[in-house]
Parts: sequence; structure tokens; C-alpha cells
Amino acid sequence: MRSLLSLLFLPTLAAACASPNLDNSAVCGIASIAGASMALQQISNEPARLTSPPGGLASAIPARVVGYAPAKVLVTDAPNGLVMGYEGTGFPNTPGFGLLLVDDSSEVVRGVLIYDKEEQDLPKIGTISGSTSTIPLYGLRVNWSSVSDTRCPIFGTNAPNSGKK
Repeated sequence: MRSLLSLLFLPTLAAACASPNLDNSAVCGIASIAGASMALQQISNEPARLTSPPGGLASAIPARVVGYAPAKVLVTDAPNGLVMGYEGTGFPNTPGFGLLLVDDSSEVVRGVLIYDKEEQDLPKIGTISGSTSTIPLYGLRVNWSSVSDTRCPIFGTNAPNSGKK
């Protein structure tokens, strides 16, 4: 029931985003938190979990610590998976984890959501470092329209549409 209410609530919030600077609107901020919650609910969908890092990622992709402004992560490959460096505010001390979001219909990498919650029991595909800590990175395929609305994009209005095709 809560998932259904969240799905109904997200478009309503997004429709209210009428300010000229959507990234700073309270309604879009709430929509981003609702979208992050929707993504987190998909963790229990085992077939949606990534077991290895996707290839061909851009060197920088959009990121957002839940509850903070959009930012970016710098991306590099390493023998043990992806290594990301977060460039923004609000990066959590441990516990925390990052969730690389991939659009399940197009396989396009959309960005990374960063949570200040306990680590999950998921396949680790890399790490993300901030100024004070390093946390695990997991990957998840999501129904993009249930996580981010075009009027209030979860990674902000200046984020590129894709990180990988």
C-alpha cells in the first residue's frame, strides 16, 4: 500500500514544481526524497540487482546524497570494481552506501543515490569516497519513471540524461 501511495504522490509533487529554479523548490526536494525511497524499495527485487559494474561509464555522472542538492561523482575502474569520488555536500560517515541507478528499459546509467543507512546485503560493485569516509557501492535496475519525474528530475535539471548507453 505504501508503494502505491508513493507512486501516486510522486507525480502530484512533480506537477507542483512551477518555480523557475526547480532544483531549489521545496516540492522538488520532497519529490527527490520520494524517488530515493522508491529506489530503495526496489532492493528486494533480486533480478534487478547488478552483480558487476556496467561498462562504458562516463568519467563523471550525476549523484545525490538523499536530502541534499544534486552533485556529481568522478568515476574510474579498478580491479575490484568502480571507484567513485563524490564532489558535493552531505556525504555520510559510515554507515552509508551508494546505489548506482540503471534505467531498466534502456540500460542507461542515470546516476548514484547515496544513503546514510546501514549497508545492504547486495553484491558490491565498487566504492564511493567523500571527504570523511568510503562506503560500498551497489547497482540496481529501476523503472526510471517511478524514481524520477521529468518535471522534477531526481539528479536536478542540469544533469545529463545518461551516463552510459
